[in-house]
Amino acid sequence: MYVHALAKSVSHDFTKALVPNLTLIEGLGIEGDCHSGVHVQHRSRLHIQPSPPNLRQVHLIPKEILNEVGVAPGEIGENITTEGIDLLALGVGAKLHFLPAERGDGDMELPHAVVVIQGLRNPCPQIDKFQAGLKEKFIVRDKDRSIVGRKAGVMATVGAGGVVERGMRIVVERAEEYQALGCV
Repeated sequence: MYVHALAKSVSHDFTKALVPNLTLIEGLGIEGDCHSGVHVQHRSRLHIQPSPPNLRQVHLIPKEILNEVGVAPGEIGENITTEGIDLLALGVGAKLHFLPAERGDGDMELPHAVVVIQGLRNPCPQIDKFQAGLKEKFIVRDKDRSIVGRKAGVMATVGAGGVVERGMRIVVERAEEYQALGCV
């Protein structure tokens, strides 16, 4: 379980530029990313008053899902592309600890970046503007065509600041009580 790719954008462009590292700031998000802030920064939610808390500071998606739908890291606006973790199976409050590859699990008490999973990313209409028909590839439907799942990744808040680099190990700390992920 590790970090495959990282991306950010200072402007609200749909696709984010790949970068070698990200600096996470506790309670705010990613330094230099347009979605960083205490209150929600996503354009579709800026009209809500009072401004809700920003539960969408960091967008993570598994490389395996990107491969399945034929999209490269950063193209759909995610910040962290993971490999080897079923992010969609984690519950609300699960923590992802980012550790240097050479550091063992016993070194968890040393400072390191941590994100806290808040919920699912709801695939937005912008996905189809990027590539026609792509939004549907991130939706799971039952036999009656009702939506029963979403695969556009998860949204998280920054629980502990620090630098995240490509190739870092990710250690999952599950919440004490499982709560299924809903859209945030």
